[in-house]
Amino acid sequence: MKPHPSATKLTLYLIPIFGVIPALWQIYHSEQGTFEERQVSRFAIVLALSWLITYSLLGVGGEVSPSLIWSVRFLYLDALITSGYFITCLVLMIQTWRGNVPNLPAMKALANKLFRSH
Repeated sequence: MKPHPSATKLTLYLIPIFGVIPALWQIYHSEQGTFEERQVSRFAIVLALSWLITYSLLGVGGEVSPSLIWSVRFLYLDALITSGYFITCLVLMIQTWRGNVPNLPAMKALANKLFRSH
């Protein structure tokens, strides 16, 4: 099965952590590129920012927690969230290579709301 012509670009946007850079570039030059590219780049940015905020808050909570038990729980939850982010990105990249536009309805609605596009 041959991937969609823009599947490589869409997959690039969905690479965990590092895909945010080309996704931001796509948003900055939004007049270039297809609707799918703009949609997936917005989606990838919101997904990465959600992970980064959660990761940071749980990391800080783990560091400042007065109890060792709570500290371990925060850091364990931090690891679960990070694993979930990477697995979600992997599943979305597989969807892209199969020819589907990645779709998580809640994240898509949040991305459209943040970037004011309908």
